[in-house]
Amino acid sequence: MENWDEVRTAFQVARMGTVSGAADVLGVHHATVIRHIDALEGRIGVKLFQRHARGYTATEAGSDLLRVAQATEDQFNQLVARLKGQGDEVAGELVVTSLSSMAPVLVPVMVDFQRMHPGLNVRYLTSGRLLRLEYGEAHVAIRAGRSPDQPDNVVQPFVSQNIALYASESYRDAFGLPESEADFPQHWFVGPEDPDSRAPFYRWLRDAVTPDRISFRVTSEHSAREAVMAGAGIGFIGQSEAKRIPGLIEVMPPREEWTAPLWLVTHVDLHRTNKVQAFLTFLKQRAQEWVC
Repeated sequence: MENWDEVRTAFQVARMGTVSGAADVLGVHHATVIRHIDALEGRIGVKLFQRHARGYTATEAGSDLLRVAQATEDQFNQLVARLKGQGDEVAGELVVTSLSSMAPVLVPVMVDFQRMHPGLNVRYLTSGRLLRLEYGEAHVAIRAGRSPDQPDNVVQPFVSQNIALYASESYRDAFGLPESEADFPQHWFVGPEDPDSRAPFYRWLRDAVTPDRISFRVTSEHSAREAVMAGAGIGFIGQSEAKRIPGLIEVMPPREEWTAPLWLVTHVDLHRTNKVQAFLTFLKQRAQEWVC
């Protein structure tokens, strides 16, 4: 398509909502952004944006353009990811994503793998957002819970993450520790912000304690761990992670119904590349040493 730079500029203006925001993303002067928008609107004879004091708002025509430009950019990113994954060398970029709670066991594996392949750059992403493998946002994903069912992904069972209930020494000093579930009504707990969390251990907690005993609520495992460490309440932490944190006391050992199965997920277009296969093989071997 002719004048793709103008379309790309309009796409970024629609995304960012301001000329200055689009200019920063594109690495151009704001005057260039305005010139591209004016030229594109003049060429197609349709207003793409409503200008106002706070920025630019896409018109109906602008929203249509945004959808087409988004699809085009996604397809281009997917192509780039495929091309990056080709070749015989274990080099270039390797992007791995997982829950942040996996970092204590995953990071040493990735460091050792990188040392074996000096030409490799590793990116480890623990975003709360589910990264889209089909658009090349990651090469390997480690996901918990139900088996992922996104189309065009290769899903393999990995390991199970053992979860236990922990309290900090400061919590024990302030409130003592429960000797059994019968003592739970006298204690405080760290729980999820989402009352309908599908995590198996949080489902169990909903049945074990009344909502008023969950005095500290969080949106991530990282925040839950920090809250337990700070003495906010009794909470769930992965056993492998808890072993690396001084001052934690196991209140209840792992239970089968709390176990979170983990899955290795790769996109079918990158699954057979040497880089991904080499990392998966190395990761599976090292995982045999874990006590998750």
